[in-house]
Amino acid sequence: MLVGILLSGCLGTKYLKEDEKLLYKQKIKSNSHVDKEDLAQLYAQKPNRQLPIVPWSPYVWFYYYGLNRYDLERYQTKREVTRNKFNEKINAAKTDNKVKKVARLERKKQKRVAKINKTIQEGNIWMRWGEPISIYDSSLTRQTMDRFELYLNSKGYFQAKIDTNYSVSGKKVSIKYIIEEGEPYLLDTIFLTTTDNKIGALLEKYQDESFLQKGENYDQSNITAERERIDLLLKDNGYFDFSRQYVEFNIDTAYGGSKKIAIETVINEPKKGEHKVFVIDSVNFTTDANTGMIIDSLRSSETYKGITFRYYNDLYNYKILSRRVFINKDSVYSKSNTFITQRQLANLDHFRFININYDSANGKFIANIFTSPLNRYQWTNEVGINVTQGFPGPFYNVSFKKRNVFRGLEILELNGRIGIEGVAPATEVQEVYASVEAGANASLTFPQFVLPLSARAKERLGRVNPKTRLLAGYTYTDRPEYIRENINVSNSYSWQTEKQTLFNFTSTDISIINSDLSTSFRDTLLVLETRGNRLINTFRPSFVSSMSLSTTWNSNSYGINFENSSFFRIYLESGGTSLNFLNTDILENKGLEYYKYLKFSIDRREIDPINENTTIAYRINAGIAKPYSENKILPYEKYFFAGGSNGIRAWRPRRLGPGSFSSIDSVSNRVTYNFEQPGEILIEGSVELRKNLIGFIDYAAFVDFGNVWTIEKDPSRPGAQFKPNRFYKEIAVGAGLGLRFDFSFLVLRLDAGLKVYDPARPEGKRFIMSTGYYDEPFTPTAAEAVVLNIGIGYPF
Repeated sequence: MLVGILLSGCLGTKYLKEDEKLLYKQKIKSNSHVDKEDLAQLYAQKPNRQLPIVPWSPYVWFYYYGLNRYDLERYQTKREVTRNKFNEKINAAKTDNKVKKVARLERKKQKRVAKINKTIQEGNIWMRWGEPISIYDSSLTRQTMDRFELYLNSKGYFQAKIDTNYSVSGKKVSIKYIIEEGEPYLLDTIFLTTTDNKIGALLEKYQDESFLQKGENYDQSNITAERERIDLLLKDNGYFDFSRQYVEFNIDTAYGGSKKIAIETVINEPKKGEHKVFVIDSVNFTTDANTGMIIDSLRSSETYKGITFRYYNDLYNYKILSRRVFINKDSVYSKSNTFITQRQLANLDHFRFININYDSANGKFIANIFTSPLNRYQWTNEVGINVTQGFPGPFYNVSFKKRNVFRGLEILELNGRIGIEGVAPATEVQEVYASVEAGANASLTFPQFVLPLSARAKERLGRVNPKTRLLAGYTYTDRPEYIRENINVSNSYSWQTEKQTLFNFTSTDISIINSDLSTSFRDTLLVLETRGNRLINTFRPSFVSSMSLSTTWNSNSYGINFENSSFFRIYLESGGTSLNFLNTDILENKGLEYYKYLKFSIDRREIDPINENTTIAYRINAGIAKPYSENKILPYEKYFFAGGSNGIRAWRPRRLGPGSFSSIDSVSNRVTYNFEQPGEILIEGSVELRKNLIGFIDYAAFVDFGNVWTIEKDPSRPGAQFKPNRFYKEIAVGAGLGLRFDFSFLVLRLDAGLKVYDPARPEGKRFIMSTGYYDEPFTPTAAEAVVLNIGIGYPF
């Protein structure tokens, strides 16, 4: 395949006819007044995609390789044969009255035929992966200029000038679009025309929220946004049958002299009557609208807080359910309150669907809420491959969910899990061992804050999806160096705002941890203890208590939408807070280690599109954990670590740092990354360019940076302490390339990370391209210049 691509010519010009030329490149030259990325979306013709840096377009070769093997008549014949084959089987099944088999065969037929239709319409797989050669067309250049002009006019640049500059080299044409925007037109006068004084007063009251403000540039998108704002404002104030079509804008570009615009907002009246404010006469809530019974009169009803609940089976506590309904009797209609009601009812995880409609017949205005209950009992099984910080391994999860446990819309969940993963031991890196992790949890979630709050406060809090979660769990971890058991109980409260901000407050989190260490690992920790390292304390029987608060801002569904989205999380934890006021003798008498600490971390992520096939992702993650108990240590799980497939990928998991500490083997005199390196301060970040390669395969180029440090001096790890005058010299840097296989059900990720700057090396030899890189003790093998990572999902 590679030879074929090379022989076809780097850019595929061999597929051009004698009088044709290739559109090789096009760009836009303008000032900073307009967004070039927006303009680039308006190209009527685009050059063929090329690999980065190298002027090479394999996609053209893919397309014509497939085209030469594409036989339309063969696929059309195959479609008819497939249809006839399935029709015979379906007719035979109908004769035998096998209804389920008929349905199954119909689904198979539709799936097979749809696949063939896709090939007929879009070409075979090679053609879909590739693209035909981009033949330069002067008419499309003219069309692009017309589109640019319309766009500039929509942004207020009515006197913009657009020109082109051509460059021809052999069979290649490059185009530069030169744009002179000129001065934009400004909004000088804005006024409202309406014959409805109530609407006029309402719009005047909220004028500050208008998208049209005097002195700003004219922008057509603001006209559209203002129409939507007026429509929602009126619908939130009772105007149920108002429509955006009643909003009209008259624009005068010659008003008041040069480059001044007057905009008149007109609220037109309906052809008959006037705009009416609708007041809700009654609210009906049918809790089991999907029941098979037809006679509606058999339903019972109960009225609470002005809501008439109608049901066949009395299942719910209507006081609690009413707190998620924000449509009130005798109040004016509100579109926003309708959406909030629908969303908050869905957040309960008790209903299969929620449908809200309004009946305005017979002079009444009635709100009808229809819901369909989910199954009260639900089993879920999950089998797959898991990768966290090691090598892939199988896992199995099983969960049981019971809804409406005490008729108060509670949810009881029982979860069990077991997984095996390949990991390097905490004191070794060349070997890989199986790590087994198993656990079981039981949780009970209430759709409210279980706190001594007033009924009115609980009603108001219904808008923020309040939840209280009680959890008890057990975790078992079997690694080569230790077996660790953790019994945990916690109580947490969560709530979220309409702007995708999630809060979680854990008031109580208590763990009893017990560890059984291997002889070699215990000996290692004892040796470290003689050097002043107290890490062995974290593996003694322990009592860990904490409380925490986290706030997460998720813009545009980060993690689901991989374009124009961002994520920001702040986390604060206080460990052993209650132990400051309680007698700890009982813990000491039981031989339990206890901890007091403060921990703070931030995590910022963002994904921005560059073009339709390329995005760039950023991440910065930082944190600090300060122990203040007598033992001066943290629970092992509370330390920060650097390295691994979701961190700095040029280092093995948990092996980077701390600081400039360098572990040198006393026998081989080589640098080793054998030990996991916990730290109390973390700084790490990543920049990743993601681009589609072909079909479902994407590739990425990335740069990771960061490290961990200790707060106090660690005699066993020289250079580990964070110091303001040198920490920036200890920021490790790794770079690399990766592939992402984007299947519909998961993303498999392969990354190769190369160490660029290693702070463990002596100053002056930390860049890998320096001549001293291969000097002892930094031999290629020991230094692990390149690290391969396997991951599930994106790194961030």
